[in-house]
Amino acid sequence: MSGAGAPDFFYREAQRLGYVARSAFKLLQIQKQHKLITPGSSVLDLGCAPGAWLQVACQSLGPLKNGGNVVGIDLKKVKVPSLHCDVRVKTVCADVMNLPKHQIRALSPQQKGFSVILSDMCPAVSGITTKDAALSVELGMQALDLAVGEAVSAHPDGDNRREGPSDSASDADDSGVLQAGGHLVIKLLESENIQEFSRICKPLFKKASWLRPKATRSSSREIYLICQGLKL
Repeated sequence: MSGAGAPDFFYREAQRLGYVARSAFKLLQIQKQHKLITPGSSVLDLGCAPGAWLQVACQSLGPLKNGGNVVGIDLKKVKVPSLHCDVRVKTVCADVMNLPKHQIRALSPQQKGFSVILSDMCPAVSGITTKDAALSVELGMQALDLAVGEAVSAHPDGDNRREGPSDSASDADDSGVLQAGGHLVIKLLESENIQEFSRICKPLFKKASWLRPKATRSSSREIYLICQGLKL
């Protein structure tokens, strides 16, 4: 196969199995190896277009009677796929980086936050390797801040320290939307900076490991940081 958009095995399999994109197989592998999403999980999917991860997340919840929910947020309006999704899946069209944390938390069951956060966000690729990698890390840091809030600032390498007096509204947005013990998946573009990103995450979670799914195209620099068991 040649060319980033050429049909390949995963593309054909996605069509055969009713997934809206080949990227479904990336989350399927993550699930197979780490089992992050379980029956009853509350899942937040950042950058959910075109919806393949919504499908896999819903499938991973098991039968409807098991409960759980999946919320996808994207800059684009995303229609919930008819296959592999049910009433537990909904999407929101918004810039997640401009949404206050308390508004995102309000989308979770009982407004208690999410047990799994998936960030498949990627910057608009310019072709300039260093620029794209830096933007990718910036997106990743924003996803991490959304998940753990002020815990990032508490880390020696964090640079999001609060200044000035606090109030109840700001306090609500200092807390992340990932539940204690929850899991976080962040997509990054490989560069020398991602190891520093990993060093920030490791003290916050019981385990943090890298995975390059088999469905990742050979020409892609995408890699996923799998953070398990948020320590609060």
